[in-house]
Amino acid sequence: MMPKPMTPNERTSIRIRDPIHGTIHLMRHETPLVDTAAYQRLRMIKQLGLADLAFPGATHTRYAHGLGTMHVASRMFQRVVGFYELDDATSTRLSTAVRLAALFHDLGHAPLSHTTEGFMPAVRSLELGVWQGGAPDRRASHEDYTLKLLLDSELTRAIDRHVTPRTGVTPADIATIVAGRAPSLELETRFVVGERDFLPVMRQCVSSELDADRMDYLLRDSYYAGVPYGRFDLEWILENLLPVEQNGAIHLGLHARASFGFEDFLLSRYHMFTSVYFHQIPIGYEVMLKRFFDEGTGELSVPSDVESYLAWDDAELWHALRKSKSPWARRVVERRAYRMVFEAKGFETDDDGRAQAERVHAALAAAGVHAIVHRVRGELSKYFKWTHNFSAKESDVPPLFIVDGGQSIPVEVYTPLYRRYAEGVHLFRVYAEPERLDEAKQVLKGLGTLASQRPAKV
Repeated sequence: MMPKPMTPNERTSIRIRDPIHGTIHLMRHETPLVDTAAYQRLRMIKQLGLADLAFPGATHTRYAHGLGTMHVASRMFQRVVGFYELDDATSTRLSTAVRLAALFHDLGHAPLSHTTEGFMPAVRSLELGVWQGGAPDRRASHEDYTLKLLLDSELTRAIDRHVTPRTGVTPADIATIVAGRAPSLELETRFVVGERDFLPVMRQCVSSELDADRMDYLLRDSYYAGVPYGRFDLEWILENLLPVEQNGAIHLGLHARASFGFEDFLLSRYHMFTSVYFHQIPIGYEVMLKRFFDEGTGELSVPSDVESYLAWDDAELWHALRKSKSPWARRVVERRAYRMVFEAKGFETDDDGRAQAERVHAALAAAGVHAIVHRVRGELSKYFKWTHNFSAKESDVPPLFIVDGGQSIPVEVYTPLYRRYAEGVHLFRVYAEPERLDEAKQVLKGLGTLASQRPAKV
């Protein structure tokens, strides 16, 4: 009796139990990549930075998030590519590239929070060559470190050894999807099958308006923070994905019957920003961290060397903070961060909000209370950079379409709620020294109408 062909699940070498998605499967050629120091480092990087100071359960890591993102991206791409008849080798190559791009999308993330990114070295020190994008004199970002780790590290050699011979996927293929750009025409065309270019939809599965990254972290962050706000109907969205072909390029589409599911997804993201990601307590500690870095004492620097960067994790940063004599570092370590005493919020850049915050700051200063004005800004839409006020402006972000009655309609045209929430969250906050909090409250009371309209809870 002939043995039955192995199913994809039977070919996996490891099954990971996950509280968000159930079982996550790793293929045999993927396991050695997860075992590299580059990916194992993410076990030591908390997904939400300092959020556990307000939400004690939020201690989950970018390691788990990467696995979850890979799982969702794989399901997204399999749904879309299922509309086409591809041979097994091509299907395996494309799906592997998407899975690994999703797995490694946060590989270069800095410890604790995005605050530390403002103190990374010049991007030229990473020696990315043709992969370096943007201004030549800019600071590096975690995306730049991700590219460096993909293209010039132990992980690069592991991909060459375990993945390329089996699937044809190279480190440069993965980097192309993660970066959203390719430095050569040869790389750009590696995802063209027949006359169809699958690169746009592959990018969208990893990073777009409706991507695996957001879909995993909303559910995961909500679960571990212990709040319901990030929940949405993942299964309904996945079941209603479909390809939209324009000029030979394959884009991500969503059937109109799932448009309410997409709007629920948008609202979930907005509510997670306002309730968790921008919670006043973790942001207060980020303000202290920023002051510590701004001192420029040289106690701490972000390494540009790949091997040294692999040791740059949450534990390393906490160790440096505990050793430091900086008063700002001491406030972080001893849980004595400044407290928020005022907040003005809006969807657009709010000059009025800034003016109100500065007035509160001036009043506190006059009373001898040291305070800091801090602006918090989060973009809810990756399209907003090119559709501000929905003007016709070209974007390098592949468009998302709603498919209704055979027509493919851009999401920003189809969904009114998208217009409402696309511009992001803008907050102007005033943080005051906790030792003089009672005096700060009295100052706010003295400001009358201004403070009573949008006071902070202290």
